[in-house]
Amino acid sequence: MKSVPQRTCIGCGEKKDKKEFIRIVKDNQNNISIDKTGKANGRGAYICDNIDCLEKAIKNKKIEKSFKMNIEESVYEALKDVIGGK
Repeated sequence: MKSVPQRTCIGCGEKKDKKEFIRIVKDNQNNISIDKTGKANGRGAYICDNIDCLEKAIKNKKIEKSFKMNIEESVYEALKDVIGGK
């Protein structure tokens, strides 16, 4: 039986199956995007589909720490739209 990949949420720190998360990707040109397929090239960070986890990640600058760069407000707004607009 094939094992299901586990990932950790950068907001709450909870481990879950990879497909339960929203993936945020930094590509080679340092562009940040939301990866709906889970297969885009680049450094990935995972967050629960939950506004509380996103707010924790923003407050503690977890996304910035994961990618070692400043994150534009537009990325946070796009994440809020994806999570809020279920």
